[in-house]
Amino acid sequence: MSDKVVLELLSLEKSLGLKKTNKYSTQGDKQVPVLQTNNGPNLIGLTTIAAHLVQEAQQKQLLGNTAEEKAIVQQWLEYRVTQIDGHRGKDETRTVLKDLNQYLEDKVYLAGDDFTLADILVYYGLHPIMTELAVQEKEKYVNVSRWFNHIQHYPGIRQHLPPVVVLKNRLYTSVH
Repeated sequence: MSDKVVLELLSLEKSLGLKKTNKYSTQGDKQVPVLQTNNGPNLIGLTTIAAHLVQEAQQKQLLGNTAEEKAIVQQWLEYRVTQIDGHRGKDETRTVLKDLNQYLEDKVYLAGDDFTLADILVYYGLHPIMTELAVQEKEKYVNVSRWFNHIQHYPGIRQHLPPVVVLKNRLYTSVH
């Protein structure tokens, strides 16, 4: 987890336009990220550090604009850490994708009408999963695939990650 999460945080810094890169380390068996601050206590945990970076970049809209949006962003940040990062095996991965697919059926972004930190971190968390899925499997999760493709093409987000081919071109025939 450590190298992957540190790369995510560095990419997030860059996408937020932060000029100075922070010092990161990890702690414990699960390699939880730690931001080493100069003038205060260290910050621990992916979502805590990410929210801090958003505040530092003065892009608070990425945390949600209303109380409800802020709660939904927090919910998806927690989902990233507990469900996506915590999944064990193919069955749990399928459950995560099925749940997300259903949720995204009528949504462009995770927390409503606007792009948020939840979209960024869930995208980063799903990237290795989406990379490993066959095209046919991605087609089963058409809403996740649509959302994922949209986020990976959002300016400045993908950065260090290779692009993922999401859906193959479909040929439609007219049936009369």
